[in-house]
Amino acid sequence: MTFKIAILGASGYTGAELVRLIATHPQMRIVALSGERKAGQPMAAVFPHLRHLDLPDLVKIDEIDFAGVDLAFCALPHATSQAVIKQLPRDLKIVDLSADFRLRDPAEYEKWYGKPHSAPELQAEAVYGLTEFYRDEIRSARLVAGTGCNAAAGQFAIRPLIEAGVIDLDEIVIDLKAGVSGAGRALKENLLHAELSEGFHAYAVAGTHRHLGEFDQEFSKLAGRSVQVQFTPHLIPANRGILATVWLKGRADAIHDALANAYKDETFIQVLPLGEHPSTRHVRGSNFVHIGVVADRRAGRAVVIAAIDNLAKGSSGQAIQNANLMLGLEEEAGLMLAPCFP
Repeated sequence: MTFKIAILGASGYTGAELVRLIATHPQMRIVALSGERKAGQPMAAVFPHLRHLDLPDLVKIDEIDFAGVDLAFCALPHATSQAVIKQLPRDLKIVDLSADFRLRDPAEYEKWYGKPHSAPELQAEAVYGLTEFYRDEIRSARLVAGTGCNAAAGQFAIRPLIEAGVIDLDEIVIDLKAGVSGAGRALKENLLHAELSEGFHAYAVAGTHRHLGEFDQEFSKLAGRSVQVQFTPHLIPANRGILATVWLKGRADAIHDALANAYKDETFIQVLPLGEHPSTRHVRGSNFVHIGVVADRRAGRAVVIAAIDNLAKGSSGQAIQNANLMLGLEEEAGLMLAPCFP
């Protein structure tokens, strides 16, 4: 059986990544692509690397007939998704890649995003889309909220450790480096090549990054009490990739065992031998996660490092993984592409 797919916001980076991955999917066919500012153009004109594919032209969302669509990916900007999704048919399955439905508490959404949520009834319905930890809920969901890419990287490194009780919950420090595609495709002065290349910088310092809302929500839920991590992201002069370096209080061998046990049956998450650490270039363009554990020179402390591709496992790949579950397909379908190296 082939399922008909719409991608809303196909003219952005995550939209293009969805198209690239779905092109090899055995049971998905793209029937509609939207791009409000690029409406009327073929995808080949917007993304020449996709010109070999037979794709519909970009249109405005209100021009799409959703009657023949099985599932829609919403790769729209934050705050836009909630307005669009509440107008879509109630029987349409939706995977949202924005931040609009990640936080369960509407007050938390307003706190981190600076405005009230316009569709709180949908926010209550949405399932958090960290696939490996919410599979059962995702299978039966109509609306799935994809995680933030930074939040995904940090959670892959830390969630099993909270569940296993092998770390001090009050001593979690996340130092994260992210490629520039995570900032989107819109023109911004600080993302110009001359402004970004030959250096890197921290941003959203001292607890102001919006993905902290996801860390607070998920880690506190797991622990049964408030858990607040220290988190500083950095923008690096690379197109793709996230490397999350996490400093923890706990024994390295116990931490490694907890991660290895948690992920031993996971196709996309690979825990490296104790003492080895990953690189973003070894997961580039793929849906894989590499995690390494290294003992600190101080006894009873360790460093956990997680590498993902922000556009794939951090966003569009994760979205397809969730869609596979929602449609009753093999979870790995269309996602077994090897990383692109070098």
